[in-house]
Amino acid sequence: MVSSQNGYVYTWIILIAILITGNLYLLGVNSKLPKIGKVLVPLFTLTVPLAGYGGYEAYINHIEIKDAEVDLTVYEPFKRGSKAASLEEASSFSVSGNVPRMDGATALYPVIASFVQAVYTEGDYPHDNTSQSPVAASKTDVAYVRLAKRDVDIIFAAGPSQDQKSDMKNLEMTPIGKEAFVFFVHKSNPVDSLTIEELQGIYSGKITSWNEVGGSDKEIIAFQRPEGSGSQTGLQNMMGEIPIMEPPADQQVDGMGGVIEKASDYRNYRNAIGFSYRFFATNMVDSKGIKLLKIDNVEPDTEGIQSGNYPLTGEFYAVTNGTNNPQVEPFIDWITSGQGQELIQKNRLCSDSLMEGEKK
Repeated sequence: MVSSQNGYVYTWIILIAILITGNLYLLGVNSKLPKIGKVLVPLFTLTVPLAGYGGYEAYINHIEIKDAEVDLTVYEPFKRGSKAASLEEASSFSVSGNVPRMDGATALYPVIASFVQAVYTEGDYPHDNTSQSPVAASKTDVAYVRLAKRDVDIIFAAGPSQDQKSDMKNLEMTPIGKEAFVFFVHKSNPVDSLTIEELQGIYSGKITSWNEVGGSDKEIIAFQRPEGSGSQTGLQNMMGEIPIMEPPADQQVDGMGGVIEKASDYRNYRNAIGFSYRFFATNMVDSKGIKLLKIDNVEPDTEGIQSGNYPLTGEFYAVTNGTNNPQVEPFIDWITSGQGQELIQKNRLCSDSLMEGEKK
């Protein structure tokens, strides 16, 4: 199957093959070949490069990991068999009528779906249809754009980037839980732990080989995420004032026929490193052959996050930008209460105000 992203490569292969075949004909080489050669030479000129590049692309697709591989449909509230977490008792709070419009980070959609299932009226809330559903998961960058336009009342996400902050007129951020910002590598990589300083060295481009941090003598391929995404903002926060190097990039044809570049999705080479939030990364670990790195020898597990010992623990927030919906404030109060925090814990995230297993 031809990739839409790399279709231009196949086009060039075909054009070059036609050009070579035409030159052979014009130069008279074709006439000197036996009958079978006149058929096989053009055929091999076309099929061998196509097969070679097709095999390469299949390999890349096999090792590429995209956040979209987490199927959010299975978390949609009120659906039979939904994975959205539920309370054991009826919620002490509910919304009706003009319900709060919500959006947020993809990684936090299971939490959002759990809230909806607890306090909204039963119904159909497709996560990917903003025109029909008051509840969506448009990813962090899009969610902040929608909040800036006041197309939604609340978003659930990590803190905004500086550019995203500048778009808000009445920004309010209520911390509702904690999540780990994690780095991962191929499971065969001998490196199990990195320090913050080593990570900063890698992503600034100063550390370029794994043998500089206790690994093999292989070049480090340090993947990044698109600008404005929650995880890229997490990297920027970790780097502070240290400049981030250019990411590995894919080339693709834009609508005007030019070639543009985009940050590559993480590809699980044996010498690669990538980052995300724990929700995505733990889903990847289940089937994608990666392992999470310790940071300063601390595991990114519930204990490390809740205690604050894991150094890249960050808050995630209920974020508003001014709203006329009177149900928003009591809804956020409920989220920070015992029942809301219980749902956060049931989603394998760490509550902001409660220790593990403890309730208000």
